[in-house]
Amino acid sequence: MVKVRTVLGDLAAGELGVTDSHDHLFFRSALLPGQELDDAEAALQEAKDFVAAGGRTIVQWTPYGLGRGAEWLPKIAAAAGVHVVAATGFHRAEHYPAEVLEATRPKLAEVFVRELTEGIGDTGVKAGMIKVAGGFHVLDQHARHTLSAAAEAHHATGAPIGIHHELGSGADAVLALLVDERGVPPTSVILGHLNRFPDHELHLELAARGAFLAFDGPSRGNNATDPHLFECLAALVDGGYAGQLLLGGDTTTARARAATGEGPGMPYLLTGLRPRLIRRFGQEVVDRLFVENPASAFAAPWGGTVRS
Repeated sequence: MVKVRTVLGDLAAGELGVTDSHDHLFFRSALLPGQELDDAEAALQEAKDFVAAGGRTIVQWTPYGLGRGAEWLPKIAAAAGVHVVAATGFHRAEHYPAEVLEATRPKLAEVFVRELTEGIGDTGVKAGMIKVAGGFHVLDQHARHTLSAAAEAHHATGAPIGIHHELGSGADAVLALLVDERGVPPTSVILGHLNRFPDHELHLELAARGAFLAFDGPSRGNNATDPHLFECLAALVDGGYAGQLLLGGDTTTARARAATGEGPGMPYLLTGLRPRLIRRFGQEVVDRLFVENPASAFAAPWGGTVRS
């Protein structure tokens, strides 16, 4: 039976409820100085506000080495009454000091598998997904290496793989490597940030491959997110792909938090976007985006898969 691996244990996929499919309670990168998400109290308040708005599950895509706050995630999940899915994985090279890249690159697949099956560090908190990054339109050597490690870890565990696409580009190259070269089932791949590259024809081609498509980031004012979101979703819903769409907030800076910053933060998905989505697409479609699709996208057999 497939299950979703949360920081408090494995759940039947049907128990997830309303899900923020891509967000961050904790995140720290040298690329965002002074904007670290490293305040446990602020993270707890953000989670509580998400729950108060009707949310039930938060999927945190923060990967290895970027301040995941693994020791805090179970406490926040319990205190806020929310399911939290943590991630293993590796981001773009620019996010890491040279010494971390040198020490970690040779053993990425091993790290991913260990964090998925045994736990992150000595916390005992198991990751429930793999988050890696593509490149800008094409895959550089670092991206190819991390994606290949993600594929190896997927085949060992069955874990879903979520992809950061730089400015939303390069998703076709990612599918070519993961699915065509490495044999990962497309239904185990979540293509992130596609709202940042609002090419409807490309989105339809990607959906036809069978992957999940994530539109995440209303908290990011410097990207084409909300202005293009509805037209992107409409093209895919009209094309018959409503069952492959996911929504997330992708709150990556302290400034973007609702509880302690300028917002809109995690609750905005439900307080701001969801009512508009219901008016445009109807309750049934919106339930698929927030409830049914995440239950499928983040579920795994947790015993590995057979390469096709």
